[in-house]
Amino acid sequence: MVMGSLPERTDLVVIGAGVGGYITAIRAAQLGMSVVLVEKEKLGGHCLNYACIPSKTLLNISKMYYEIRNSDKFGISSQQTTIDPKKMYQWRMDVSGKLEKGVEFLCKSNGVEVVKGSAVFISGSKLQLTNGTEIDFSKAVIATGSEPMELDGFPFGADVLDYKKALSLDYLPKSMTVIGAGYVAVETATLFARLGTQVNIIARSDVLRVFDKEAVEIIKNSLQRLGVKIYAGATPISKQGNAIKLSTGDTITQDVVVVAVGLRPYTTGLGLENTKVTVNEKGFINVDNTLTTSDTNILAIGDVIGEPMLAHKAMRQGVIAAEVAYGMSSAFDNLVIPSIIFSDPEMAVAGTMQGAGIETTKFPLSALGRAIAMGKTSGFVKIAHTKEGVVKGVEIVSEDAGNMIAEAALAIEMGATIEDMADTIHPHPTFSEAVQEAAEAALGRPIHFFYGKPAGNQK
Repeated sequence: MVMGSLPERTDLVVIGAGVGGYITAIRAAQLGMSVVLVEKEKLGGHCLNYACIPSKTLLNISKMYYEIRNSDKFGISSQQTTIDPKKMYQWRMDVSGKLEKGVEFLCKSNGVEVVKGSAVFISGSKLQLTNGTEIDFSKAVIATGSEPMELDGFPFGADVLDYKKALSLDYLPKSMTVIGAGYVAVETATLFARLGTQVNIIARSDVLRVFDKEAVEIIKNSLQRLGVKIYAGATPISKQGNAIKLSTGDTITQDVVVVAVGLRPYTTGLGLENTKVTVNEKGFINVDNTLTTSDTNILAIGDVIGEPMLAHKAMRQGVIAAEVAYGMSSAFDNLVIPSIIFSDPEMAVAGTMQGAGIETTKFPLSALGRAIAMGKTSGFVKIAHTKEGVVKGVEIVSEDAGNMIAEAALAIEMGATIEDMADTIHPHPTFSEAVQEAAEAALGRPIHFFYGKPAGNQK
């Protein structure tokens, strides 16, 4: 796909049209730059077509299905409810297709030239496209993202899938083993377990081990209620047929295996050796706080520059990269990048939850009216703050945590205090009130939860 006539020279070339890349292109075009956007697959990249959007689309469907079938306590009897995997898959594809067309429209409307194909750097100021066309550029942005890592002994194939293939199934496997313990593994297990698949998780140490143990315990309990069996402290040794032998001596069987052991930066075939761009020991491209590489004409954003490998990080960096390429004094200096796990319940974290001089205060959902009404009382809001009351971090395990965490991110960016959060009127009855309640408790004036002793005189 090429929109318009392809120029021999352009102000900016963006390689990769994922959420970071197309945002870079659009922002640069808004600033008046001539922009060429190169994408070898689909506009929107992995996020819109294979990862973020498809997974949350399917997770939403699975949640509806599971809750309908488990709603007796609300007086709803619906055990005859069924799921049509092919229709579910078609809905997921239609959502991605609609968003891809939306990105195409936005690029065209903003005057971005979109080229279908690959790009290889010939030098720090010239690249070659798949069709042989060479383009001179003033600036380039690498936004090629990442790709799933394979696991030794478990090459991707008919019954060994990466997350992209797992989210493209138009049938429900009777059984599935997920190898991995991060957010992709947990979300994949949650999705298929809700739909009735018997799911195993093989975790080298434990599920979500880098997160707060108190929060993770709630997620693990939820997975187990869904019937997920977690093999913690185990590694897969070998696979024969549909059987996997574990380091613990266990042998498990399944119809399909999903390998979710991490992502690696996609830099294959870019011709970086023809530029001054450098990479670190893990293969991620080195950049400074302006997202500029060792080659001053070339910038890089998103997964290809390292952790955290999150779409919203790439989106923010796309705006910054465009402005830097234009000549503005922008820099990627955000204090916090929120992270969300779309588990059941959701888990979201922003900022720092521990460290010297940091105190934490927790409000349980078991004391929240909206949570009780919905039967969603497993979880809490925890606020980390200094003795002076400055908010440093927020952790939420709750229904709708992914939306609630934005308030926390804004508070940290602004240097807000727990008093600012407590004195902000939160609508009632909502889950967001738990943030206000936690802040009230941190100030020593809790209202809807008793912490074991009278608060004393509070003026």
